[in-house]
Formats: sequence, C-alpha cells, structure tokens
Amino acid sequence: MSVKSKVYIDGRLVGFHPNPEKLSKDLVNSRRENKIDPQINVALNDKTKEVYINTDSGRVQRPLIVAKNGKTTLTEEILQKIEKKELKWQDLVEKGIIEYLDAEEEENALIAEEEKELTAGHTHIEINPLTMLSVISSFIPYLNHNMAGKALHGAKMFKQAAGLGQINYNLRTDTEGYLLHYPQKSLVKTKTMDMINLDRRPQIQNFVVAIMPYYGFNTLDAVIINEAALQRSMGRMAYFRTYEASQKRYPGGQKDAFEIPDEETVGFLGDETYAALGEDGFAEIGAKVKEKSAVIGRTSPPRFLEEVSDFGVVDEKKRDASVSVRKEKGGYVDRVLITEDTNGSKLVKVKIRSDMKPEVGDKFSSRHGQKGVVGLIVPEEDMPFTSQGVKPDLLLNPHSIPSRMTMGHLLEMLAGKAASFKGEQIDSTPFNSTSMEELEKMLEKRNVNKTGREIFYDGITGEKIQGEVFTGVVAYRRLYHMVAHKMQARSRGPVQILTRQPTEGKEKEGGLRFGEMEGETLVGHGAAMLLQEKLVEDSDKSVQFVSEKSGLIAMNDRIRNRKYCPVGGSGKIYPVEMGHSFKLLLDELKALGIYPRLVLKDKA
Repeated sequence: MSVKSKVYIDGRLVGFHPNPEKLSKDLVNSRRENKIDPQINVALNDKTKEVYINTDSGRVQRPLIVAKNGKTTLTEEILQKIEKKELKWQDLVEKGIIEYLDAEEEENALIAEEEKELTAGHTHIEINPLTMLSVISSFIPYLNHNMAGKALHGAKMFKQAAGLGQINYNLRTDTEGYLLHYPQKSLVKTKTMDMINLDRRPQIQNFVVAIMPYYGFNTLDAVIINEAALQRSMGRMAYFRTYEASQKRYPGGQKDAFEIPDEETVGFLGDETYAALGEDGFAEIGAKVKEKSAVIGRTSPPRFLEEVSDFGVVDEKKRDASVSVRKEKGGYVDRVLITEDTNGSKLVKVKIRSDMKPEVGDKFSSRHGQKGVVGLIVPEEDMPFTSQGVKPDLLLNPHSIPSRMTMGHLLEMLAGKAASFKGEQIDSTPFNSTSMEELEKMLEKRNVNKTGREIFYDGITGEKIQGEVFTGVVAYRRLYHMVAHKMQARSRGPVQILTRQPTEGKEKEGGLRFGEMEGETLVGHGAAMLLQEKLVEDSDKSVQFVSEKSGLIAMNDRIRNRKYCPVGGSGKIYPVEMGHSFKLLLDELKALGIYPRLVLKDKA
C-alpha cells in the first residue's frame, strides 16, 4: 500500500492524496484556465511530498510570465493585441499567460531573467527583473551590483531621511517633523522614482564625494564634511516640535486658566521662564525659546481646599501647570493654534522650529547603506582639492567599500559625475541601467579621466597626494538621528521614590543603566571597587541599622533617640552600608513570610 501525501489548506490538514505531483499540477492548470481564483497558490514540498495550498490574505505575491517547453506564452501576437489595447492585464491573468506566485510556490519555480536564457527546465520568465524588488528597494541606483544586506540597509534608511515630506508642513501640527531646506533632484535616478514622482518630494542632496582618508578623522564609518558646503546650506534642516495643552475641567466647576503665572503661584519658575509668553499666556510667534522655557502658560486650581486664613477667608493658591520646551529642543515659535478638543475644552498647540545645522556626530547616508556620522567639519581652505580646484563636500573612508561590496555606490559616483558634465539625469534602474562602458564614453567625450580617478593636492601642506583618488557625485541623505537630540549626561539628579535609584530616560535627567552585563565586565577586569562605586555609591547607597542578634533591619526612633530591633529587642545594633533596593528586597521578603537574616562580621 502506497503512502498517501498530506494536503494542507492555509496550514490546516484537510486530507490525503495518493499522487501529490498530479494534484498540484492539476490545481495550477485550473488556476491558469481561470477555473479557480488567480490568488490561490499551490506548493509541493519535494522532500516530504506534502501539498500546501495557500488562500489567505497578507501573502506577498509577484507576477511572472508562464513559460512552457522552453518558450514564453507571451507571444508576439499577444504583444501586438496589448499594444492595440485589445487585451488588458486582467485578460493575461485569466488566460494563464501571467500568474502570481507567493514565496512558497516560488520555491518550485525556475525563473529566467531574460527570454534568451530560456531552457526546457524553466517554468517562468521575469516581466522585468525590476519586479522582484519592492518600491523602496528599486529607488536604489545600480542595486543589482550591491550585496543583499546593504541593499536592505539602504532601503531601511529611506524612511529616516529628512526631506520634503509634505508640502503643507507649515499648516500641520505633527508631534515631530523634519524639513530639509534645499532638497535636490537626484542626478542618478531610477524609473520607479519617475513612476511615483519622487523628484517632486525630494529627500537628497547631490554631494561631491572623494574616497580617501583625512588625517584619521574619518576612521571606520566617520565622514569628513566641508565647512563651506555647510555655509552654503548643505544638509541644513528644520526640526518641528508641537506642544499642546487643554483647559481641563475639575469637579466643582473649577478649570485651568491660560495665563502668565504670577509669583503667588505654587511652583512659580521665575520671570525668565515665562519671558516668551504674551498677555494671553501663549508664546509669541517668532519668539526665541530655550529648553525649559514655557511656551504655554497655564495655572490649575489647588488640588485640595486650603486651610482657612486668619481672616476666615479660604486662601486658594493656584498651581503652575505650564508646558515647557523639552531638553535640547529650543528654537523659534513657528505657529500657535487655538481650537477645541472633543470635550469642548479650549486646546492650544504651539509649534517650535529648530534650525539643525549639521554638526560633529550627525548622521549621513548614501542610498547604498553607506551610513556614517560626521567625524570632523573642515574649513574649506584645509580640504584636499583637484588640479581643477574642485573641493569635495564629503570625504568617505576607503575601508567602507571592500568589505561591504557596494559597487552600486561606486557606479553612482561615476554616473553622478557623467550627469554633472552632461547636464541631465542618468538612468540607473536596477537590471536596466546605463552601463559602466557608456558612462566611461560620456566622461571621455568631455576630456575627463574615464575611471573617475583624479589627482588631489593636500589642502593643508599643498603637496600632491600620491596616487589618484576616486571622486564623483552621489545622492546623500541627512538622517534624523542628530547628536543634539541624543546627547545625555548626568552627575546628580532626581531619583525614583520607591527604589531611590536614578530616574530613567533623558527627559527625566536620568542616569545610564549599569546592568548585569556591564557589572560582569568589571568583575572580569578585577575592578571590584569600581563595581561597588557604580552599583552602590552612584546609585542608591543608604546606611541601615542592623540588629546583630536577629539579623533584621532595626528601628531608628528619632523622637526618643534610640535604636532597637522590633523582633530581637535588646542586642547590639550596627550601621551597615547597602543599596536601598536591597533593603526594599528584604522588606518584600518579610511581607512574604520569609525571614531574611543578615549575618554581621567585621570588615577583614
């Protein structure tokens, strides 16, 4: 008796079949004859002989031309009918000339990239190899010359780029927003960019890039930037942050008031904090605000009724509830919007605009995943220059290229150079791009070294740099990761009430977590005293009195000025240094009915 093969529909076992090859072939033929839905996919696992039929939503599918016996089903006759508009896309799908495959069914397919490659073994042919890429991936010029990992990396950073995200940015009140001041059309483009009009929402600037070291300042992934290019607004962007506040209502008819808090207000922060506020309690448009400056002045009624004063009048002191600028996010007041929220309460939104000029530590990236932070901003007179006097905007470390194998980046540099001389955009669509030979011919026509290499002179010494330096024009993106928004330091500051350890997060002036793994590194280095300093001294050190007899934390009665153990009574009591969180752990163990006894010994 032959073993029957399992058949699954959407991962559910529905039955068995004696001939899985015939079943899967019949189902595929039925789909091509439009007897079953074209969205259904059938996959046969060669090893287990199991048939997987997928009908569920959410699968990524892509269209391919069906090939039979080494020939394409999309004949010249059909192509002519398509040109005459006698046949539409849907007709081709219904006739079984084009079919959609998902990732599972594609495992059983042998796909030819071009028609000339077709053999009897091929099952499909690409409409165009570009269709195997996503929309974002196909924005990357010369993508087919890059390593897959870097292609993914480059695609991932498209959504981190500052650009012209929306034209009505001045009317919007998004919590955060970024705007590149001078975005440019890409000199090296792809067909997908034209399809979705990316040049009308640009997010890049064309940089002149030379691949060379610079006195060790562009070690690893760091990049060097020309200061004069920054003065010409290269990479400059605006950061928008919106603050909002509503007029809350409280039981008893009381509500918040938008006003400049006076000195009588509980929590008054000083006149300087409220300097940017107008008479209505809102920041004036165009006013400069620093971090911790109030942008919306607001007072709240007291939480509880105050005590009656000497004259029998209830003296109600208002509390300050103003909204202030976040840390390192000062700027200018761009817009003030007054409206109502869903409850009918007054709602105010204040938009702050910060001018973000690139600085050391800010992040830039090309479209090929060649990301890097600014290592040094060099005065123009110190930048290396070519024999024609061209000074690059950015210097990239040569070590960034070999291990990452981003040949697309190098080809884009060459294409960008050719486009600059030619004065028009160059097509670099993956698998359909302008070839390197054509680029070389364009450069040769203009009497430029076809290899893209040039002789450079050191801007500091004036000496000729040995060897030639590869230089060209690449589209670079300014990413929204800025050092001003990430920088964090603390000496002393607020602590949590429960554990008495430093607070968490930059906004709360928090400390940096020194966790288990960091502690292990210190143990490994034999730096036990540094471990003590980090985990106790700099964190939640406290001195607790411990009873020698019971081993429990003793009571410290400050009124009677005596220390005693609630369990052991009499007995010697000693001060012991410990983290407050450890004392908290002992308390929690006691609450569980566990007796955590501390055994005291003299320090050796």
